[in-house]
Amino acid sequence: MLYTEIDSPLGQLLITGRPSVTAPGGTALTSLSVPGQKNAPAVQPGWRRDPSAFAEAERQLAAYFAGEAEDFDLEFDTGGTEFRRKVWDELDTIPFGVTTTYGEIARRIGASRAAVRAVGGAVGANPLMILIPCHRVIGADGSLTGYAGGLERKQMLLKLEGSLT
Repeated sequence: MLYTEIDSPLGQLLITGRPSVTAPGGTALTSLSVPGQKNAPAVQPGWRRDPSAFAEAERQLAAYFAGEAEDFDLEFDTGGTEFRRKVWDELDTIPFGVTTTYGEIARRIGASRAAVRAVGGAVGANPLMILIPCHRVIGADGSLTGYAGGLERKQMLLKLEGSLT
């Protein structure tokens, strides 16, 4: 496993990935997390620090935080169950500056109304915060609900994107 840490307006970001000949920059990303994030990976013995493997991801993230980019062209290797991947794929369709609800995500993937809680679990387990925009999912009443990186970071991202004033 490759990893690097980069500075961001949200604090230090830990990015992990695996080599990939098809990925922009040569690395398929497996996770992006912030300190204190629920279920965030920790650097393990045998992992190799390689900032150059993540240069393209760092460039795209810097452009996003500078307000110069609205989406990412990176390869992901998320793992996860078929249901979670379906939810994460749907998250990836939420446009920059737009929010949606857990119930709407459930409807879009063809899940029952009772599956909203499972959708919430999948959103919360997203291994690539920011890159797969789980911060764009809010409560049905418009409230900022759960975010593995903390609600203050969710609020910061939504303000950056102009969907929260």
